[in-house]
Amino acid sequence: MNGKKIILSLLIVILIFVGWMTYSSLSDKTMSLQGEVQVNRVDISARVQGRAVEINYDVGDNVNKGDVLLVLSSPALIAQRDYIQSQLDVAIANKNITYSTRPENIDAQKAALQKAEADLLLAQQSHDRLQQLASKNLISKQQYDEASNQLAVAKQATQVAKANYDLVVNGNSVEAKALADAQVKQAQSALEQIDVDIKELTVISPINGQITSRIAEIGQLYNPGTPLFSLVDLDDAWVTFNVREDWLNSAKVGDVYTINIPALNKKIPVKITAINALGSYANWRATKATGDFDLKTFEVRAKPIDKVEGLRPGMSATITWKI
Repeated sequence: MNGKKIILSLLIVILIFVGWMTYSSLSDKTMSLQGEVQVNRVDISARVQGRAVEINYDVGDNVNKGDVLLVLSSPALIAQRDYIQSQLDVAIANKNITYSTRPENIDAQKAALQKAEADLLLAQQSHDRLQQLASKNLISKQQYDEASNQLAVAKQATQVAKANYDLVVNGNSVEAKALADAQVKQAQSALEQIDVDIKELTVISPINGQITSRIAEIGQLYNPGTPLFSLVDLDDAWVTFNVREDWLNSAKVGDVYTINIPALNKKIPVKITAINALGSYANWRATKATGDFDLKTFEVRAKPIDKVEGLRPGMSATITWKI
């Protein structure tokens, strides 16, 4: 009997131990996830066509924002600029003509106006004298009518002379001036655009970074949009892990984890900065026969809290993840 009691006691102890181990494994289950170091990558290309005539940097070089990476040459753009500049010069000259009149023309019209005003004064005086005589029946009606007609002609001639004088002083019509202004503005806009295109022949770095790829070669002609350099910003690195959605219950933005970088043989602290769902292509497909449902995959992005020397894109990272 004592032997049976001992065996029974041992079985109870074993069951308790197994139960405790099972509970512990279920309540604090973890697994190792593998992620990858990523950085911001910029592919640099020219906006205009040109032939490479100067290359200042190569693969592996560190560059600063604003550094000149490459200089292109485009004789066609330079010739186009000269042509547009000549169009602008013509438009400006036409505007000056439209807004102004030659001094000799003004003097001539002024003299014509002065003569017309003198003729009008003489016709008015003659008309007034004949009007007094006509009131006393000392002249015929025909003589008075002739004087009245001459006065009317003189007034009309003065009005015409005044209009001609005003025209040469004020220049062309409002519509003609507006057209001249528009032609100058159009040529100036075209010149500004070609200047922007010529400036694009000098390719500069938009960020601080390191060159990881160089396609450009001296003498080669490149079309707009053709990649010339690739840069990475090593100061802005992060790590991404793909995590199944039912494993996210213990993670949130702002949490701090410790990850391992095998290439550096170093453990570093990181902070979760984003948790984003991936597309349907990344779903975990369930076996429908079991009655389970499909689970989405989420990308968890974490950034190193401190700068890590030697951290490069493509390096693997591992993390112990609680599920």
